[in-house]
Amino acid sequence: MPPAIRTQGLTRLYRKAPRRGVPAQEFRAVDGVDLEIQPGELFGLLGPNGAGKTTLIKILCTLLFPTSGTAEVCGLDVVKDCERVRERINMVSGGEPSGYGLLTIREQLWVFSQLYGLSTAEAMSRIDRMLDQYGLAKDAGTKINRLSTGMRQKMNLIRGFMTAPSVLFLDEPTLGLDAHIARQTRDFIRAWMAEDRTRALLLTTHYLAEAHELCDRVAIIHQGRIRACDTPENLVAAHRGDAVFEITLSGLDGQSEALRRDPDMKVSRLDADPAAGHTTVRFSLADDAALPGALSRMAALGGRIVNLSKHEVTLEDVFVKIAGQTIADAEKSSE
Repeated sequence: MPPAIRTQGLTRLYRKAPRRGVPAQEFRAVDGVDLEIQPGELFGLLGPNGAGKTTLIKILCTLLFPTSGTAEVCGLDVVKDCERVRERINMVSGGEPSGYGLLTIREQLWVFSQLYGLSTAEAMSRIDRMLDQYGLAKDAGTKINRLSTGMRQKMNLIRGFMTAPSVLFLDEPTLGLDAHIARQTRDFIRAWMAEDRTRALLLTTHYLAEAHELCDRVAIIHQGRIRACDTPENLVAAHRGDAVFEITLSGLDGQSEALRRDPDMKVSRLDADPAAGHTTVRFSLADDAALPGALSRMAALGGRIVNLSKHEVTLEDVFVKIAGQTIADAEKSSE
């Protein structure tokens, strides 16, 4: 079988027209991406909003032309063979509109099935099976405008699964969901992949723990470029020599942001609790020997240690090491 997805030098360039006093500008949303995903893989694309994840998926789904480079899905060129690509794929985005509010769940899913050419008998068989499998059977007659956010996303996932695509694209599928529904969503994804190991699934997320839990391999994308690509375990193992600590400090009095600028500390999380007067910081150092110096610099800012612990490296720490900033900070800088 050909790769489920293959890109070579894939680039998407946006141009802003000149305005008074502002020259024309170019922005590379996707910048020379080389990627290969095999059938049977659950592949994660990790990065902040604005990193290029959604643009890349839109190109692979034939919704957006690349500026240069090539992209193939199931061995088919997404530009030259776009109609044949569309027959083999499906896409679900987190937080997307859920269809026609006056239709019921079952009616909405049936309407979508007709766009893929399914017979009514086959469509209803798949719809009823998946509604039962994903806990929506009793709500099948409920109108969409009366659904909770979690129920809408379950319905959207069924819409993606029921056409049995060779490649399924999930763009932030747990965005805005509570912990219980997000966990159910991950269970749905695992079950769907286990049914047929010739399928491939490309998941974009900025929830790194979710990617570690679900994905066979992950790629970290930052500013339109793939910065690293491997299994979550290998990425973490490659950085296991780093020393990762979590410290709670009092007395910083607004000085906590200075810790992000410390050249020897890679801060992956910084949470301030003004009510308690505490700031909790997760950071990595080159090795344990660098800890006394880091603590001295914190003390110079007025910080007093409330609690200090050492931790195992996570994908969040790996992202900070590769991208030089947290996902939250990367999103702020792209605004």
